[in-house]
Formats: sequence, structure tokens, C-alpha cells
Amino acid sequence: MPITEKQKRQLKKLVHHLKPVVIVGQHGLSDNIHHEIDIALDHHELIKVRVNAGDKEERKAMIDTILERSGAELILTVGHVAAFFRRNADDPKISLSA
Repeated sequence: MPITEKQKRQLKKLVHHLKPVVIVGQHGLSDNIHHEIDIALDHHELIKVRVNAGDKEERKAMIDTILERSGAELILTVGHVAAFFRRNADDPKISLSA
């Protein structure tokens, strides 16, 4: 179920103080990076990922790949940092307003 704009605003407030838990380095997106993102999303639901890509198009392509493979939703991007949210169906940690 896609999140609403109101829920997205709520998540933006929550993500503001978080630090990136995954950093995509010079070697790009590997299976290990995707695995770490999945683990972080399962555990935290809301995470920041730092994408150290050369240019804007490359960064966008990496973010799109993360979205596709993780099933998460993009909350925001600021520079090299992107925030993702994926609800943990078994053990939700963040309660979203309706």
C-alpha cells in the first residue's frame, strides 16, 4: 500500500535526525549492499543511504535500483543521501497516521 503525502511528511520529520546506515561506495551496488539495505529496512523500517556516485544521473539510477530491489518507498533525497521506508509486516516499529 503506497503511503500518503501526510505520512510522507511524518516520515520526513523522523528521518531528519538519522545518520546513514548504509554507504554505497566507489564499487557501486553489489549483492552485499542490497542485502545490508534489506536487513536495515527490516530492522528499522526507515533508513538513510549515502550514495557516493559521480554524477546526478548515476545517483538516480542507483536509487531507482535500490527501490526496485528492496520494495521500499523513497521518502526524500538531499544531495548524496536518500531516505527509504518499508513497512515491516511482522513487527511494525513506526506508527503512521491515517
